[in-house]
Amino acid sequence: MTQSGFIWLVILAACVAANLPFVNQRILAVGPALAPHKKLLVRLSELVVLYFLVGGLAWVLEQRVGQRAPQGWEFYAITASLFITLAFPGFVYRYLVRRRR
Repeated sequence: MTQSGFIWLVILAACVAANLPFVNQRILAVGPALAPHKKLLVRLSELVVLYFLVGGLAWVLEQRVGQRAPQGWEFYAITASLFITLAFPGFVYRYLVRRRR
């Protein structure tokens, strides 16, 4: 896979991982289901864990390409902000869209 393919893989993984806590009731999508629903604090905790998992994936792919670069706090602040922004559709789906039952 090319470097461009790795970049798109990380972006796709970030989009999926950012919305995952909001679209299911399981812990990290593989754990036990919480009935009747997960609390917001659990969802935000999952969001932090998934941020680090996607970051680990990106780090491994960057190492594989051979261009690993040291990052400062600015990099992590920006990527965390982008990850939260990617989570917005899932948040809207879970908390702001009213469903008729």
